[in-house]
Amino acid sequence: MKLGIIGLPNVGKSTLFNSLTQAGAESANYPFCTIDPNVGVVSVPDARLKVLSDMFHSGRIVPATIEFVDIAGLVRGASKGEGLGNQFLANIREVDAIVHVVRCFENSNIVHVDGSIDPKRDIETINLELIFADLEVLERRNSRVTRSAGADKSARKEKDMLARLIEHLESGAMAKTFTCADEEEEEMFAAYNLLTAKPVIYAANVADEDVANDGADNPYVAQVRAIAAEEGSEVFVISAEIEQELSELDEEDKAMFLEDLGLSTSGLEKLIQASYRLLGLISFLTAGEMESRAWTIKEGTKAPQAAGKIHSDFERGFIRAEVVSYDNLVACGGYSQAKEKGLVRSEGKEYVMNDGDVVLFRFNV
Repeated sequence: MKLGIIGLPNVGKSTLFNSLTQAGAESANYPFCTIDPNVGVVSVPDARLKVLSDMFHSGRIVPATIEFVDIAGLVRGASKGEGLGNQFLANIREVDAIVHVVRCFENSNIVHVDGSIDPKRDIETINLELIFADLEVLERRNSRVTRSAGADKSARKEKDMLARLIEHLESGAMAKTFTCADEEEEEMFAAYNLLTAKPVIYAANVADEDVANDGADNPYVAQVRAIAAEEGSEVFVISAEIEQELSELDEEDKAMFLEDLGLSTSGLEKLIQASYRLLGLISFLTAGEMESRAWTIKEGTKAPQAAGKIHSDFERGFIRAEVVSYDNLVACGGYSQAKEKGLVRSEGKEYVMNDGDVVLFRFNV
């Protein structure tokens, strides 16, 4: 999974990126301190892997990962070359979802690019720049299609859709609310890879004291939640400063620090949970002497396609999947005990994978 982190300058974007990835992106109290796109890869915390590793005496643990891309702060006019954000928009065209960091705290020592705290305005500013960037892509595509639309039926169909889509964006609407007429249009739409078609997770960055109650008393957070609800987006409350401190602690001290703050999970875990919900993702598990590992797949994925995540040969030569739920496996105390109780099932090509399935794939090529 790949997530792009965006936002206005000085909203806590790079501080959050640093804390999530410990990659050390420069963070400073002035716009555009991130002048190169920063990329960091983060392991997805999954306590089940340690249990499986101990049970199977695995040589190593391999968690699922998320790749974060942090780009320079966007400002009004970025799509026309203002600031430095525009040149990096291309870096988030390939992400699965966008993490939009919104400032929801007052601090006179940290300047706001527009002079005041206003999440609704800030979100609209970023969305408009994304819309303008998408319109630029669509106008270029429209020029190419127009040249071949005379004799080409498919090009004429695309030209018609582009006209509707451009009009939709010019009205200030996001591409994700555009309705395609049929499957052919859906395929063309997907190929454009539009920024405003991507799922969004809002990170409401609050002061330390607002974290414990999940921003319940923060009017700025309420604004963000209202916008997210209207869009069907995810939102989570985070203090980038607290996450920065957490990133410098070992696991034991981290747990104590979270407990002292009255928190049960870190911001990274909140973000991962929101990402999985938004993108409809689950994890299945494999375990053995070599390794215990988590694999991320879409909800509804069938066994052969899940096997293909491990290796294409597994999908091509799929015979069956031997499946036991993680909870049943742990309750029985081991694989052989679960098998004796008839809890290890033999599943075929139509089996739909569940989160927490511990699987051994049988294949032949």
